Amino acid sequence: MPQIQAKVQGRVQGVGFRYSTLQMAEKLGITGFVRNLSDGSVEIVAEGSDDQLNELIDWAHWGPSAAKVTRVDVTRGQDQGRFDRFTIER
Repeated sequence: MPQIQAKVQGRVQGVGFRYSTLQMAEKLGITGFVRNLSDGSVEIVAEGSDDQLNELIDWAHWGPSAAKVTRVDVTRGQDQGRFDRFTIER
């Protein structure tokens, strides 16, 4: 299974982005984590099928209604198999 690492930039902290990402990942059956970065962006690391990950990436371009996403950079890689669920990291 593939893995993605995405950096989401814009107004994405303090708007429920991490919690909404968790909900979307659980809905899609994706494992991994989401966390805030010190530069104001949000990082998503996720493992799942190509279809699942593509849907999560598409969603990340918009996020929750209070977010204003300006950029999503995605790196694709191979599944590390280290996640058994999706979590919010602090």
